[in-house]
Amino acid sequence: MNTSEVAKLLGVSASTIQRWVKQLGLPMEKNERGHYYFCSDDINLLKEIHEQLQKGTLLHEITSVNEQKRVRKGSVKANDNEKAIEKLSTKISELEISLNAKADSVASYQLLQHRREIEELQDHVKDLTQHVNLLQNQLNNLTLPVQIEKPIVFDQSKDKKKKKRFVSSIFGF
Repeated sequence: MNTSEVAKLLGVSASTIQRWVKQLGLPMEKNERGHYYFCSDDINLLKEIHEQLQKGTLLHEITSVNEQKRVRKGSVKANDNEKAIEKLSTKISELEISLNAKADSVASYQLLQHRREIEELQDHVKDLTQHVNLLQNQLNNLTLPVQIEKPIVFDQSKDKKKKKRFVSSIFGF
């Protein structure tokens, strides 16, 4: 059983169980994560401690339990841990390789996208340059000095004849 299950069984909190184990120096076994786990002998021992405390005995006065201490060895097997660690290391290495491959493919894709965008922008710049040149040529054609045309000269003889005709038509000459 774990600490919280034993605490429920005895009707106390998990921190109370942990405090008893620490203060009384009980040789309880721990799992690979450092959590206590209790067998039936351990539970019986904790029940005795609980009964003594219920009777009014102070925790530091419980000596019969201290005398009953037994030395226990943890059941965590080094071989199993080494195999688990090796398996985790292998898995981490595989994940790193996979991650690097994915990062390389993403970077390659992004480079291709950027290259396409740059080529499109270069084409756009070429088109704009051609358009600007065309407009510049049209502007130059409009601003060329206008050839000086020959001034229009009216033949004065015709003017006089017209005047004469006009005057003669009025006066009847």
